[in-house]
Parts: sequence; C-alpha cells; structure tokens
Amino acid sequence: MESINPANGRLLATVEDWREARLEVALAAAARAMPAWAETPIERRCALLGEAAAVLRARQDELARLITLEMGKLIGEARAEVDKCALGCEYYAAQAPGFLADEPIASDAGRSYVAYQPLGAVLAVMPWNFPFWQVFRFAAPALAAGNVALLKHASNVPQCALAVEAVLRDAGFPEGVFTSLMIPSSAVQRVIEDGRVHAVTLTGSEGAGRQVAAAAGAALKKTVLELGGSDPFIVLEDADLDLTVRNAVASRFMNAGQSCIAAKRFIVAEGIADEFLERFRRGVEALRPGDPADPATTLAPLARPDLREAVHAQVQESIGRGAVAVTGCCPLPGEGAFYAPSILDRVSPGMPAFDEELFGPVASVSRAAGEDEALALANRSRYGLGASVWTRDDARGERIARRLQSGSAFVNGLVKSDPRLPFGGVKHSGYGRELSHHGIREFVNAKTVWIR
Repeated sequence: MESINPANGRLLATVEDWREARLEVALAAAARAMPAWAETPIERRCALLGEAAAVLRARQDELARLITLEMGKLIGEARAEVDKCALGCEYYAAQAPGFLADEPIASDAGRSYVAYQPLGAVLAVMPWNFPFWQVFRFAAPALAAGNVALLKHASNVPQCALAVEAVLRDAGFPEGVFTSLMIPSSAVQRVIEDGRVHAVTLTGSEGAGRQVAAAAGAALKKTVLELGGSDPFIVLEDADLDLTVRNAVASRFMNAGQSCIAAKRFIVAEGIADEFLERFRRGVEALRPGDPADPATTLAPLARPDLREAVHAQVQESIGRGAVAVTGCCPLPGEGAFYAPSILDRVSPGMPAFDEELFGPVASVSRAAGEDEALALANRSRYGLGASVWTRDDARGERIARRLQSGSAFVNGLVKSDPRLPFGGVKHSGYGRELSHHGIREFVNAKTVWIR
C-alpha cells in the first residue's frame, strides 16, 4: 500500500500487505479478546473511550498533519476532524450506559425486559475522505457496546489506519479489541466469510456496498451501509441569500467536495436563480488552491489523480449534454491532483452532474419553476442521504423537509453528522444508522428475557 501526498504526488511511505498467516493471527487475537471484552463492565469500556478522547486531543496537531499529508485535507479541517473524533468518544463514554441499559417491558411475565448484548467482532470497511472520523463514528459505539472491531481502511491511507490503532492501544484498550487489517480489498470477502466475524459495516461507494452486502448476505451477517449521496440544496425564492450562498460554498467545497453529505445538486427557484448564481460564482472563485498544510489555502486537492480524472469526465459529458460551464470545469496545471472550483448551470436529469455523484469540487445548478418542481427534482435521484432547504419561512422549510426522500433533512443549515442524531440514508445511499442511540443498537443483540 502506497501513501502518496496528493498535493504534490510524492511518495510518503509504503506499507506491505499482510500475508494470510498475519491475517490469521489478527483474527485469532480478536476471537480471544471478544469474551473478556464483552464481560468487561460498561463503565470500564466507557472510561477507556474517555482515555481515547484524551489521546486524540493530545496528538491533535500530529494526527491532523498526517491526515493532510496522506489525503490532502486542509489543515484546519483536519484538526476539526480529530476534535470531532474526541467529541464522539466523549459522547458515547457518557451516554452508552443509558443507551444499553436493560429496558423493562410489561408483558404476561412476572418480569420481562430487553437486554442489549454485543454481537462479537464487527468488520468495518472504511473510506479515505474522513480517515479518522469515519472510523471513530463506527468504533466508539461498537466498542462501548462490547464488540471488538476489525478495520479494513482504504489502501491510500495506511498511515491513518495504523495511527487510529495506536490511539486506541495507547488509551489502554486490550490487545485484539481493535485491529487495523492491512489487507487489500480482494481479501475482504474472505474476512466476511470467516466464522469469527459477526457483522459488517461499510462507508463507501455504491459499488463497494453491493459487493459487501452480497458477501455478508450469503454468510447471513448483519450489515450497515453508508453509501454515496447526491444531496439536493433547495433554494426557495424567499431565502436569505447571504446566509444561503455562504453555506452553499462551505457545503460543496469543504474537503474539496469529497464528502458523501456535501451539497451537490443546487435546485434554485427560477426567480432568484441569476442572483444566486452570480453570488455563488463570486464565492467559488474566491477559493484558493494550494498547499493544504498552509492555513491560507482554501481549496484542497483531490485525494488521487484518478479521482480528478473521473470528475472531469463527468463534467465534460454533462457539458456535452447541455450543461453550461459557469466557472472552472477543468484540472489545474502543475503538481498535485487539483481541480478548479467549478459550477455547472442548467443541469437537468440525464446528465452525469444530476444523475451521478460528483465526488469533487463541482456544483451543479438546476432551476425550478416553484416549490413543487424543486421538491420533485430533489427526489428524482437514486440517492437519499442528506438534503437541505433554504427559506425564511421555517414552517415551509419543515414541510418540505418532511417530504424529502433522505436520511436527514436540514432547514437553513448545511448537512452534517452529529453524535446526538442518527446518521444514514435511504434508497441507494444505504441502510442502517450510525450515531445516537440508534447507531449503538445496530450491532447488539436486542435479547428478550422473560421470567414467570
């Protein structure tokens, strides 16, 4: 596995793929650790999560620099990512005992209740775009619940994978409770099929989700899938354009647009479309690409050159089908996987910029004659992860939010994940939920106990 700096294309490190014997050692260690970890009092498990938060905070600058070097995230965003991981650990350290407490249920028994017990070993297949947060979003609740975790991280962030393992080890988690498996994607099915693995979670592409779900389904193992998104950002004619445009730029271009919950399809009321587009263009053209380790840089590179090529192909095909290039829409010259911050106007169904997920710094603008057409365009997608509505009328925004086909809908706020709220999608954006009490209960056995 090669770790390459996407800002300049230079090799940072190489990590050798594990042989089968090394993988077997890791699976055996997880199986040994499982019973004792499940029996460890939840107060102790949560205390270790608190220690993990402390380690993350102590190493914030070091870990943020690693994220920036390995996948190109702006240094300020990388620091925020590490901080969010610490907050996630602290949240479950405080809340997990309540979430997993026995739940009394009145029935025909003398006493009956639901006990929430760990499933065992959970395999997590995780992406590169939030190389720490995606892992901790899964790991904090799973470990608090008494499961052990096996991480198959993206092959372009091997140093981040090892750094996450080191954080948890140094926080005091026992050997085998969390392990980064340094294996290629071709070995994932073999791990899913192993009898010592009990469930699987994946954050990634639609294609990867299909493969993992098929393998897990054949083995009759529980899965949670958080897949791609093509989030609509509906701008109604009564929107506060100062607020809306500021958040439009942030939501689309954070992490160079490489976020499943980034706003991607901007559906704008026809009466204000020209004014919105002009303000949006000015905000986008103010972004400055450069070294992501420099705090003055406001646009990061894409994580790999092949990703830049894929985005550009989607942009060119959309233009060929009638979309209008407002700004950008081309790779930037020089070293690194940079793509110009871009806007496409007059985007309609049938174009890649509308039908597909554009995983890069490209905003697609569509125009709607009214509220009903805006809602119809928003829902005309195979994806259903997040969505947002922008209007000065909160009641109107809430009414539309409830009709959006998505796992989350925000009114006058950009879509984000929050440990207190469930996170996940519908349609081709996956199934199951992470975070909140919903997330921690995905990988437990909700066992009925009935006593005469």
